[in-house]
Amino acid sequence: MPLFPRLLAALPLPLLHALGVAVGWMVFLGSPRYRRYLKQNLAQAGYRDPARVRQAIGEAGKGVMELPAIWLRGGGRVLACIEESADWDIVETELARGRGVIMLTPHLGCWEVSAQYFSRRYPITVLYSPPKVGWLEPLMRAGRNSATMKSVPADLAGVRALLRALKKGEAVGILPDQVPGAGEGEWVAFFGRPAYTMTLVERLAERTGASVVLGFAERLPRGRGYRIHVERLPDALAGESGVRRMNRGIETLVRRCPSQYLWAYNRYKVPAGVAGPAAKEARTEEDAPC
Repeated sequence: MPLFPRLLAALPLPLLHALGVAVGWMVFLGSPRYRRYLKQNLAQAGYRDPARVRQAIGEAGKGVMELPAIWLRGGGRVLACIEESADWDIVETELARGRGVIMLTPHLGCWEVSAQYFSRRYPITVLYSPPKVGWLEPLMRAGRNSATMKSVPADLAGVRALLRALKKGEAVGILPDQVPGAGEGEWVAFFGRPAYTMTLVERLAERTGASVVLGFAERLPRGRGYRIHVERLPDALAGESGVRRMNRGIETLVRRCPSQYLWAYNRYKVPAGVAGPAAKEARTEEDAPC
C-alpha cells in the first residue's frame, strides 16, 4: 500500500477537510472539463449562486481528502465522528419485515461513512465499481470489507451476492446515481434532464420484496464529523415508473444539502452502446438550501 494514503489517514479530520478545500479549488481551476460539468450540473438543478458554486468546489475536495482516514482508520475511530441518526427507526422497522433493505446512498456527503455506520449494526453487502486508478482498489476493499460489511463488484456475480443477502433478510448498499452500462438502465428525468438511470434497484425490490431506503452522511462544518440522515422513498405519483420515483427521491435528498452533492460527476453521459435520450421536458423542484 502506498505510504501517502497512510500518512493522510493519520491527520485529524479538520485538517484533512481544510486541505480538501484547497485540493477542490486546484482541480476546479486546473481541469476545464471538471469545471464545466460542475457548473453545468449545478445550473441544471437551479443552483447558479456563486456562493453555492464555491461551497460545492470545497466540499468535493473534502470528499477526496477524507477517504484515506475512513478506509484506513479503525471502525471505532470512524464511528466516534458520527452523530446518531434520529431517523434510524426507519431502517429498524424495515429490517424487521425480514425481506431485506436496499439502502440507496447517492453521491451526497460522505457515502463511505454511511456504509460504515450501517455495518456496525447489521450485515450489509455493498455494490461498487472498480476505480480507474489500479492501486486504489485494494485500499478501497480494505476499508469496505469487514466481518459485517462485504463489497462486491458491479457485475453478474455481484448482483447475485446482493440477491442472496436480501433473501436472508439483510441489507445491501447501492450508489443509485451511478451511470449503468448498456442494457442496465433507462432514460429518466433527473433534475429536469434525461439521465441514464439504473433499473437494478427496481428489479431487486420486485424480486425480493425488499424495502428501499434513502440515506446520506452530511459532512459537518469544521471537520466535526458527520450526521446520518435516513428517509423512505417518496410516495409514487400517478403513472410514475419506479425508476423515476427513485430519481425524484434522490433529488429531494440532494436538495436537503446541495453543496455536498458531487456535481462534477458526468451524470448525463451517454454510455457506450446506448442510444441517446429522446428530447423531453421535466419540471424541477424548488430550491431548499441545506
